[in-house]
Amino acid sequence: MAAGELLNVRGTVESVATAISGLTAQYTIGMTRYWPQQEAFASGMAALVTEVVMGTVVFATIMTTILALLWTERKFFGRIMDRRGATTAFRSLWVGEGGDDATIRWWDDLPFGIGKPFGSVHGWLNKHYGNAHELETVNRVGNRSYHGAWWALPGMIQNVADGMKFMTKEHMVPEKADRFIFELAPVIIISTTVLVFAFIPLGPTLYAANSELSLLFMMAIFGIAPLGVFFAGWSSNNKYTLIGGMRSAAQLTAYEIPLLITVLAVAVLSGSFNLIEIVEFQAASSSGAVWNLFLMPLGAVLFLVTMIAEVERIPFDMPEAEAELVEGWWTEYGGMRWGLMFASEYLRAYAACLLFALMFLGGWEAPFEDVLIGLPMVGGLFGTIFYIIPHTGWLLIKSWLVFAGFVWVRSALHRVRTDQILEFGWRYLLPLSLLNLALAFWLRLAVFDDGPWPLMVPIFITTIAVVLFMILVMDEDEEALEAQRRPYSVQSTSVASPGAGKE
Repeated sequence: MAAGELLNVRGTVESVATAISGLTAQYTIGMTRYWPQQEAFASGMAALVTEVVMGTVVFATIMTTILALLWTERKFFGRIMDRRGATTAFRSLWVGEGGDDATIRWWDDLPFGIGKPFGSVHGWLNKHYGNAHELETVNRVGNRSYHGAWWALPGMIQNVADGMKFMTKEHMVPEKADRFIFELAPVIIISTTVLVFAFIPLGPTLYAANSELSLLFMMAIFGIAPLGVFFAGWSSNNKYTLIGGMRSAAQLTAYEIPLLITVLAVAVLSGSFNLIEIVEFQAASSSGAVWNLFLMPLGAVLFLVTMIAEVERIPFDMPEAEAELVEGWWTEYGGMRWGLMFASEYLRAYAACLLFALMFLGGWEAPFEDVLIGLPMVGGLFGTIFYIIPHTGWLLIKSWLVFAGFVWVRSALHRVRTDQILEFGWRYLLPLSLLNLALAFWLRLAVFDDGPWPLMVPIFITTIAVVLFMILVMDEDEEALEAQRRPYSVQSTSVASPGAGKE
């Protein structure tokens, strides 16, 4: 069971709301004879205020921490691919290219010399944190401070610049488009994406809703966004968007079924449709404190693959294939509507990473938390550390690492053809998800038997999974590769490297 924590967010909000409602009832006590339901109304208002505040806190936490995903996408992916990309830092505000300053000397035009302090600060920054550097790699790069200083957060300010660009761009509706559906589609995509986070707990005391069927509600809402994608492609009156919308509908249908069966297997294994109870089942000492990753590794792989396809990321981004469809179903969108739908795609990827951490990685429980707390002599120290550090931090770290895996997949695999995507979903993932569900039933009914997991069970299952994975990795069927019978195959054997092909 996860240890308690110092910051009880929901408890604090509930206490404050209840106190306020109590004061309201106290100062209006004379109205009781005219309004007998006054106390019930005050209690209801306290509950309403609690839910509104918690929803706001959860949404603010999500929108703040999603910047880590954008930074990972830009910087980590750029490192993997050995290219700089859009990684502008705060340092670029005073650093230019080729030794020049990045800004016009506007402070010289201010009256009475009041701009001189700005010029002095600018000069000091450019002198100490400019392009002139003792390291050759830093001195060589004059592209708006890619390397920068660590506190300048290279790549982070680029997100602000992109957001300002989207907000200032004009919104234009195609002349013969279905205007109502064209405007409605982004609303469906954005609203349902945000609503998903109402059912995702960020900690034992940080959540907006805690329904007994939160997993079912969340997956139902998660499946509405593809309708908006298809509406956007159809209403734009563009053949590229129409094909992109049709590809998206076919792909998401093929992958949502294995996804739902995999999620059902997690619920069966954990004995609940409530996400908080699923996390507590993995952390509880009465169940053996075993993460679901080690009990159903096949389910973890299925969930990752289907979620990558659900959020339409490489190698399953065929609905927006820029090479063939010029951005696919959102070709005709621009300005802030495009920016919000782009943000929705990241939010859905963030939701997928959080769900993987909740359902397979023990959620907000720290690795070996119970074991470390139970150690002699130092157990009290670890207990204090886990009490002070918010459990939400562990969940966010796990989800960020999962997203780094998403980025790794993007840099390692190329785009898959539409027919290969559908064949992979229907012929491979669907049977494997049914097999995973059967294994979950067997583990829950025959192995668990209302007691803790035997230690040998996760060890045996994980060992078998690793052995099978190694066999799959080392399997090289040259004849099958030449005949293109596999759902995924690499066409090029040449190694891509910086400078290749220039000679």
